[in-house]
Amino acid sequence: MLSTPKTGLPGGTGWTSITRKKTVVADWIDDTLEETLAVLELPKEHRKQMKSTNMLERLNQELKRRSRCVRIFPNEESCMRLLGTLCMEISEEWEYKRYLKQAELK
Repeated sequence: MLSTPKTGLPGGTGWTSITRKKTVVADWIDDTLEETLAVLELPKEHRKQMKSTNMLERLNQELKRRSRCVRIFPNEESCMRLLGTLCMEISEEWEYKRYLKQAELK
């Protein structure tokens, strides 16, 4: 790979573009730091579940599976009612059976 004599960086990359990228990343970190660390306010038992996307992936699979069984919805509202009911059902399962215990949050 060629380097520029001025900067010694590969591909002729100048300090200006590197500084600009660092600034963009630093601004993004400043904007999202509080949201990123919000999980630390949860009890340790919940953090273990929240650090992975497995719960969300499973939820999406279940919603997809159940909506495929119906195949054709008469309107958008009926689809939203079904998916809302399924989300409430799964939320109760998470809360009472194994994943998230609400008593620990209080």
